[in-house]
Amino acid sequence: MADDQPDGTGAEPEAGSKSTEPGEPDRAAVRDTYDRIASHFASTREYPWPEVEAFVDDHGSLEAPTVGLDLGCGNCRHAELLADVPDLETVVGVDASRGLLETGRERAGEQGFDVELCQGDASTLPLADGTVGLAVYVATLHHLPTASVRRASLDELARVLSPDGRALVSAWSTAHDRFDADGTEGFDTTVEWTLPGGETVDRFYHIYAPEEFERQLERSDLEVVDWELSSGNCYATVAGADGSVR
Repeated sequence: MADDQPDGTGAEPEAGSKSTEPGEPDRAAVRDTYDRIASHFASTREYPWPEVEAFVDDHGSLEAPTVGLDLGCGNCRHAELLADVPDLETVVGVDASRGLLETGRERAGEQGFDVELCQGDASTLPLADGTVGLAVYVATLHHLPTASVRRASLDELARVLSPDGRALVSAWSTAHDRFDADGTEGFDTTVEWTLPGGETVDRFYHIYAPEEFERQLERSDLEVVDWELSSGNCYATVAGADGSVR
């Protein structure tokens, strides 16, 4: 369910945040939302983020053949980057939305790259311990509707990362000027998606305060290598619990 930067990069202008506090959705509701908008949403997400390109360039030299993971893969624009990494034997794309996975399958066929697609939950990944050498988990964490599920998804990412593996994690942040917020805690909201014809669909978000994002990573089983704010997003490069941070 990978989304885009809050500043509108990647055809986001039709989306607008609401200031009202939404009712807490369950994960099925979040999945159903993205099934509903999948085709139109994917059509506006053509290009990979520069931050993801830089991460893959910096960490794409692996010590041994391993697995690449695009968690919340959407239409697989970032799985396509992973598919070009020579030492990745397999690239796996996981998303809760079957509709978005179909758009990823179409992209892989059109662009000629290989990806194994799996409908799954970010908090219970269908992968063995220590098998992933390179992962991207971008603009998906903030769609998980509770703090406990978000934490569980980070712990799962730590579990599947190999000792030398690295992952890039990102989430929308209160640091962006579209959000009238400050302090050390984030908030839940909805952001509208406008379909062709004018129908709007609310999408759940947890908007992270930067301090909260860093704190949740530190309390998870991941080890933080570095993190930054970019284009209104929090980004962190992380290792698994047994990773040697360098």
